[in-house]
Amino acid sequence: MAHNIFYNEQTEKHSFFSVKEKAWHGLGQIVENYPTSAEAIRYAGLDYTVEKRPLFTNSLTNELADLDDGQFPKTEVPHFFATVRNDNNAVLGVVGKDYEVVQNADAFQFFDAIVGGGDGIKYETAGALGKGERVFITAKLPDYIKVGRQDLIEQYLFLTTSHDGFGSITAAFTPIRIVCNNTLNAAMRNHSNGIKIRHTASANDRLKQAHTLMGISHVLADELEQLFNHWAKVSITDAQVKKLIQVAMAPNKEVINNLELGMLDKLSATYTNIVDNAYAYAMGNPTQQMETTGGTLFGAYNAITGYYQNVRSFKDGDAKFKSIMDGTAKQRAQVAFDLCNAFAQGGADALKIINN
Repeated sequence: MAHNIFYNEQTEKHSFFSVKEKAWHGLGQIVENYPTSAEAIRYAGLDYTVEKRPLFTNSLTNELADLDDGQFPKTEVPHFFATVRNDNNAVLGVVGKDYEVVQNADAFQFFDAIVGGGDGIKYETAGALGKGERVFITAKLPDYIKVGRQDLIEQYLFLTTSHDGFGSITAAFTPIRIVCNNTLNAAMRNHSNGIKIRHTASANDRLKQAHTLMGISHVLADELEQLFNHWAKVSITDAQVKKLIQVAMAPNKEVINNLELGMLDKLSATYTNIVDNAYAYAMGNPTQQMETTGGTLFGAYNAITGYYQNVRSFKDGDAKFKSIMDGTAKQRAQVAFDLCNAFAQGGADALKIINN
């Protein structure tokens, strides 16, 4: 099942909810109004708890077990445990003795703590993947980043946690451009746009203190607003946009060197198609012809993020989500961000900085 959203056979519902609009997979509960955290947990089917249970193995050989009536002794596996859903006894993973379960309800409390439980934060989506071993939540913050007179960027907090022993609790600030729904994974230099918390004994305490992320998001939002408004006033030629896309999309230094040497025959068809499609989006998409994007550095940056959101074909929605949040799309967006930042300060010569 490509979408990987958990289907609860007991409730006959998928563990996902979204406000007003269907997600790419078209599953789950669509609600009209922004829910409270308690309502969001129910809508998303996340109202289950997880516990660590001891692991056991058979203490007889297969030959002896065949002669037995099945009631043979079991030996406990030391220092390892199974994480198990209490509602259906599904095994979600195997973890060590130091692993600390963070309940789904505690993950939502993280968001509530940010705004003191008020109405400022709005839960947009939440759900569970697999058997419920991975949980994700997105919530919209009340403020916008405003670029120019009418280009608004919504501010989101995204949190994901797991119950299978793989990965940390991750919370991140993610701005999304309303006009073309681009995910802008811009990490400002000298700032962190997120936090990671390991599943150890202090995990819940650290999650409670993670409201400092709100401070991070405010600082980042203010800096991004200033930066993007500056980029919206920096002119860039079509040829420079093409070069910026070529460098940002380059998978390795060898490709960049071939570009600088004019050895275009050495470039793969896959790479050149990516560049051509991103450039076509930059030049032709209506959202790229606005006051803040047409012929501007801000528009060039959005052309790359917009390519992955609106043009690039992915195997499925899950692959697209992973690429944008923590994969190739995010990496390319970060390179584009750094290039644009350098271009704003040093002009066209910045497009050669990676070769130095």
